[in-house]
Amino acid sequence: MSTAEYDILVSGGGVAGLTAAAVFGTAGFSVLCVDPAPPITARDAAGSDLRTTAFLQPARQLLDRAGLWDRLAPHAASLQIMRIVDAGGKQAKPRITKEFDAADISDQPFGWNLPNWLLRREMVAHLDSLDSVEFRPGVGVASLVTRETQAHVGLSDSTKLRCRLVIAADGRNSPVREAAGVPVKTTRYGQKALAFAVTHAIPHENVSTEIHRSGGPFTLVPLPDHEGRPSSAIVWMEDGPEALRLADLPVPEFEAAMNERSCLLFGPLTLVSRRTVWPIISQLAERMSAERVALVAEAAHVVPPIGAQGLNMSLGDMRVLLELAEAAPERLGDAAMLDTYHRRRHLEVTARVTGIDLLNRASMMHAQPLRDARAMTLNAIYSLAPVRKTLMQLGLGARG
Repeated sequence: MSTAEYDILVSGGGVAGLTAAAVFGTAGFSVLCVDPAPPITARDAAGSDLRTTAFLQPARQLLDRAGLWDRLAPHAASLQIMRIVDAGGKQAKPRITKEFDAADISDQPFGWNLPNWLLRREMVAHLDSLDSVEFRPGVGVASLVTRETQAHVGLSDSTKLRCRLVIAADGRNSPVREAAGVPVKTTRYGQKALAFAVTHAIPHENVSTEIHRSGGPFTLVPLPDHEGRPSSAIVWMEDGPEALRLADLPVPEFEAAMNERSCLLFGPLTLVSRRTVWPIISQLAERMSAERVALVAEAAHVVPPIGAQGLNMSLGDMRVLLELAEAAPERLGDAAMLDTYHRRRHLEVTARVTGIDLLNRASMMHAQPLRDARAMTLNAIYSLAPVRKTLMQLGLGARG
């Protein structure tokens, strides 16, 4: 059997993997992207991902480079204001509300929000238009053997191939990371997140709202209108048993619970999708690279869904990897390139994983004195304009 040759193999057909394939294909590299699970690209299909992704400002630049933004922009909802509400008093009512406005630091929104199932649909369609990229859904990596000069990969459809670089974008349980022998540290919080979509009476006006009480934040992220009504995506983080209880409630009881938790900031919420449940962890790979392998996205780092950091950290990985590949294409995937990639990303990623871990632990607090301390901290941070602006810039990806 003949052996196929590519510059890059991308393992993973989620949002991160499809983006990587588009980014490097547009840059002129030959790319094969594989994923054992074909992407689900319809909102109401069984197994569709009802979570959403907020692309922050730096992400748009990379999506433009990849030719993706023009396809995504018509479906995106702008994120102009990030509102944080503390409802951690004895009653589930707002007691402190603070708004971080992108206009304070930029003439653009913080970012743009899109449903994950729609991202997959548009990204797969875009890959079909790129001669330099082949997307092979339903196929995974079965074996990986690396040498100093190239990687030898066996796929689940019996294809054998050689490439200069393997990009592991295959998730928190990455088979490529495991095959490359890179250890990870995992932190479990005993939390789960419910993801679903709602409509509401009061328009969101492009405001993303995080409501903190206990168990984790209840976050409403703007979506385009649904059937003529304002709509938001919700990620509701709770202690694991409580999240499972909520997921199993009949719709009327669930709507009553989510309306209480939302403090009715947008009026009564109406559930307009099924509910999905996701485990919440933090995870960090010991290294961002191995021989002929670059780890990106959740293969390298996983964080709780706070502050829209997850995928935007992933796109930060790709920006650095692309810069290095374009600076010296003849050295694609060699040890010096990948060591540089590790050095440039790992310290920043570690700092962000640590920071989001602390924010998540603060959001989980049940004891009233600790919730009161959290509220006072939010109030103090917001009251200092230079600190507030610095935090917004760091959230967009600026280096501290």
